[in-house]
Amino acid sequence: MPDATLPSHPGERLGLPATGPGSIGRFGRRLGALAIDLACAALIGYAFFHHVDAVTGMPVADPLATNIVFALVQIVFIPTIGGSPGHRLVGLRLVRVQGGWVGLWRPIVRTALLFLIVPALIWDADQRGLHDKAAGTALVRT
Repeated sequence: MPDATLPSHPGERLGLPATGPGSIGRFGRRLGALAIDLACAALIGYAFFHHVDAVTGMPVADPLATNIVFALVQIVFIPTIGGSPGHRLVGLRLVRVQGGWVGLWRPIVRTALLFLIVPALIWDADQRGLHDKAAGTALVRT
């Protein structure tokens, strides 16, 4: 007999469906969105903020500029279009768990914790990283 305290699917405790629109975004989609966002930030960093590597003599993107571009994309696009361009391209949307607009501070907190990497790798039973839990958000399918 299954334990009644364990959720049957990620997001059940949040009132989200098991599959389809509104369900918790799974790891593959989240990883794809992150890869898209990082690649775009790296391309912008290379195009506008590159320098010549002293060892190889090849032009490379400035890592600080690339990280700043990544952070700005997260902070600007999450409250305006409901997610980063990567999220939207893979069919995800960032929502506030309690409903309503995500606001301005949640993307800042979420992005700052995302830069620490570890909070994004620790999940709860609803497959939300600590960065999403701290911000009161969840990535759901559109």
